[in-house]
Amino acid sequence: MNKHIPMLKKCIAALAGIFLVGVGVAFNAMAHLGNDPVGIFYDGIRNFLGLTQVQLGIASNIVNLTIVVILLFIARQYVNIGTVIYLLPYGNFVDVGTKIYLHVFSQAVFWQRVVAVVIGCFLIFLGVAIYIAVNIGVDPMTGVALFIGDKLKLPYKKAKVIYDISITTIGFLLGGKLGVVTVISALIAGPIIQKLSEFVTRLASRMEKVVE
Repeated sequence: MNKHIPMLKKCIAALAGIFLVGVGVAFNAMAHLGNDPVGIFYDGIRNFLGLTQVQLGIASNIVNLTIVVILLFIARQYVNIGTVIYLLPYGNFVDVGTKIYLHVFSQAVFWQRVVAVVIGCFLIFLGVAIYIAVNIGVDPMTGVALFIGDKLKLPYKKAKVIYDISITTIGFLLGGKLGVVTVISALIAGPIIQKLSEFVTRLASRMEKVVE
């Protein structure tokens, strides 16, 4: 029974990461200052498929499921239990994030929207970093970024920048909402996520030593 505890802890950490990403995406979308690169890609696909704004979750599910299938053929090592865990609750966490935004930033004045996107971007970066650190399979989008890094022999932070710029361009051409958040996120997400992932890994290692 005890041998399953470490995996259980990792799954719980992965769920926490998903929650942070979902809330972060919701904050960015509700602030209307532009989506992060992943968000604009989802939004572009939503527009291309003729779905309404409230159906963004459906579009994201379609994208993620498609990417998982592709990764199973070209980079199976990046698909694991963590990838499956990501797919199941993601849409619900985005809904929760939307409700939190409406409650906390009810006035929706400009400075509140700026604060919301700063928090939103940080939550997304931290959530993805936790996912990478627990090492039980990354989310579909991160899987593609890691695959690009492997093929081009680049560190994650550089591969992430290339990937984010690419999906931002595709999302925008398909009708996704572009804004200052999109540009800033595309340029800084990779380096910040890599640093946060290293920090989370060190923190987890120290906690394990304390428990022992």
